Amino acid sequence: MPIKSATLAVLCAAALSSTAMAASPVGDWNTPAKHGVVRVSECGDAICGKIVDGDDIRANAAAADLHNQDAALRSRPLKGLPLFYGVKGGPSEWSGGSVYNPEDGKTYHGSIKLVDEDTLKLTGCIMAPFCKTQTWTRVK
Repeated sequence: MPIKSATLAVLCAAALSSTAMAASPVGDWNTPAKHGVVRVSECGDAICGKIVDGDDIRANAAAADLHNQDAALRSRPLKGLPLFYGVKGGPSEWSGGSVYNPEDGKTYHGSIKLVDEDTLKLTGCIMAPFCKTQTWTRVK
């Protein structure tokens, strides 16, 4: 009986670890920022995210990227706006990409950590240690 119990414990642990490894950042995430919901997708060998919903978009479907540092881009719509791109790695941490903040119109060095299947931490840095981290929750 002890051998069967040990075998069962090993099989359960393997099943749990494969479930954890199957977690992915792909999907829709609630953010604490006004832009609200970001859709994370695979983009080649990286992951990327775009704004799909938010307070500004619900108030005005034509809401634009008014704070962009580049005046020529201030008329582009917030809905569908790339929020981060070129972030590579996995299966639970990605880095090396860029994060755009539509609230100040600036782009930062970015990294992402999948804490669990429903929690994502996005960090944007001007230069370490000058970073800001947001915790996002998966849209259910």
